[in-house]
Amino acid sequence: MASMSSHGSASWTAKQNKAFEEALARYDRDMPDRWLNVARAVGGKTEEEVKRHYQLLVEDVKFIESGRVPYPYRNSGASN
Repeated sequence: MASMSSHGSASWTAKQNKAFEEALARYDRDMPDRWLNVARAVGGKTEEEVKRHYQLLVEDVKFIESGRVPYPYRNSGASN
């Protein structure tokens, strides 16, 4: 049985994240076996792991869009 870390995205490599993003674009939510296909595209992850990774991504986007996260490129001291 696979175990997950306390924050599921911690064990994802940059290569897996890129494959995950590409698979999400390729396999939309109406596609049968979406999560199985995404997991196969990522490699080394189960359907449940990719579903959880997606849920975390959605939560992060909602949090950012709510305005509770400052944009990292804003620098009040910068001048052009």
